[in-house]
Amino acid sequence: MRRLLALCLLLVALAPAWAESMSGVVFVVIDGDTVLFKPDSYGAASRAFLKIRLANIDAPERGQPYGDAATRALSTLVLDQRVELNTVAIDVYGRTIAQIQLRYVQVNTELVRRGLAWASSYRRNAELKAVQRDAQQAARGLWREAEPMPPWVWRREHAN
Repeated sequence: MRRLLALCLLLVALAPAWAESMSGVVFVVIDGDTVLFKPDSYGAASRAFLKIRLANIDAPERGQPYGDAATRALSTLVLDQRVELNTVAIDVYGRTIAQIQLRYVQVNTELVRRGLAWASSYRRNAELKAVQRDAQQAARGLWREAEPMPPWVWRREHAN
């Protein structure tokens, strides 16, 4: 039993090290928090790519107020740019959930800073929540609105 407990503790300790890092190019921006990414490791001749969902944020959807602004901002930041990707997980839709780093800019955080995405409500997300509070206080982006509709509410109301 002690060995099993020790093994479990070791796996938990190593979990952050599991996060895969890779570099490559963003070649399509789908919306304010989703891109298509071609890792360098796939090789120039490969047509394979990864669908990336930005971790710990949720941007307004297309058709939702600030949805187009979020998409444009993400495009301006990363489209056709070489970026570093730090994988966090794979979601139920098969998308890679990741942090995107462009030189000195942490892209996920930058979208929240600009008021173009919500920080997720995970407990370990205090730094990103503080960035969101700053954007709210400065009335940047979607925080100019009195009561902006979160994308998860908008999706529920606009589901077909």
